[in-house]
Amino acid sequence: MKYGRKRVLVTGGAGFLGSHLCERLLAEGNDVLCVDNLFTGTKDNIVHLLDNPYFELVRHDVTFPLYVEVDEIYNLACPASPIHYQRDPVQTTKTSVHGAINMLGLAKRVGAKIFQASTSEVYGDPEVHPQTEDYRGSVNPIGPRACYDEGKRCAETLFFDYWRQHGMRIKVARIFNTYGPRMHPNDGRVVSNFIVQALEGQPITLYGDGSQTRSFCFVDDLIEGFIRLMASPDDVTGPINLGNPREMTVRELAEMVVAMVGGAKTEIVYHPLPADDPLQRQPNITLAKDKLGWEPRITLEQGLERTIAYFRERMKA
Repeated sequence: MKYGRKRVLVTGGAGFLGSHLCERLLAEGNDVLCVDNLFTGTKDNIVHLLDNPYFELVRHDVTFPLYVEVDEIYNLACPASPIHYQRDPVQTTKTSVHGAINMLGLAKRVGAKIFQASTSEVYGDPEVHPQTEDYRGSVNPIGPRACYDEGKRCAETLFFDYWRQHGMRIKVARIFNTYGPRMHPNDGRVVSNFIVQALEGQPITLYGDGSQTRSFCFVDDLIEGFIRLMASPDDVTGPINLGNPREMTVRELAEMVVAMVGGAKTEIVYHPLPADDPLQRQPNITLAKDKLGWEPRITLEQGLERTIAYFRERMKA
């Protein structure tokens, strides 16, 4: 670091997770460069940061090289919900793979520490439960979700090859289902779907019979995990699972959201389960506890309350 403030690049910085990360980094006194092509990110997520002299937004696609001087890189750029990443699957794969190559090349050139936002989707539809970091996954490489799943797996490969070949300082986090304010209302994820449908008095859409399980982490807890992983010793490379180990069925989540939103009785309608949709998802976070002293603090009830309040306010506008 050449100056008093650490210069931090966040790709995908105008997205759901990226905007919260930018906010946290600014609060900690960093100079933040937010890079986003605004495919799924939006200026609305960061408009409150634009007047900060230590925040800068650059509209850029990470599949093309970027030449800047930074001390740390958080590589979050990639659409993360099936609706968005399946819209242009070739571009999704390029974002994960070319994006990783370009950001690793930048980190190598300037000597920056670099963080990769990987995903629990690298485990596919798991045969091991809960999922530990040494589980290699069960992924369909030619299915409709492969552009995201295999793109993220290839990005992990690149990170560890750069680490072995060039001695790069890398950090890889595998993110499990995360929710909170600034989720995209039309991203097809269960938390935002259920909240928006319940607030509008629409039928709640469940795929399959609703018995598939997920584990939901509030965004503030996840960002704390990012910060701790980036600040950890260089020999802590990851991959490290970051998520909330409290597992529940999707149907239980739907019933909880309906009860918290209140109002008229809401009908639940069922649709076929999408191809390769995982039936179970629960992180084993022993490594995060041991290496980072991290575990989620915000309960699902607390987090849903804050998320419902956000969507209620947004839908008034």
